[in-house]
Amino acid sequence: MKIHGTDQTNFNPYRDHIQKNLHNKSEKRKKDQLEISNEAQKLQKNDQSDERKRYVKAIKQKIDAGDYDVNYERTAQKVIDFWQKWSL
Repeated sequence: MKIHGTDQTNFNPYRDHIQKNLHNKSEKRKKDQLEISNEAQKLQKNDQSDERKRYVKAIKQKIDAGDYDVNYERTAQKVIDFWQKWSL
């Protein structure tokens, strides 16, 4: 009878478990996907209207020229209204 000692290179009782985990992780990565709802797609299309583009361009020009004034009270009220709607 041969005794090889503790330095057996092919002996790894956890090998099968490790290989199964690696296989499971690779399967999970393949299943990831992105889905955009119909409502989000409509919002993206509506956001590209000519009127909206002109409005954004005008604001950008005012900001670049230093003429854009922020209405702090209106902004604060909009934030309050938003959070009150969600807290109900």
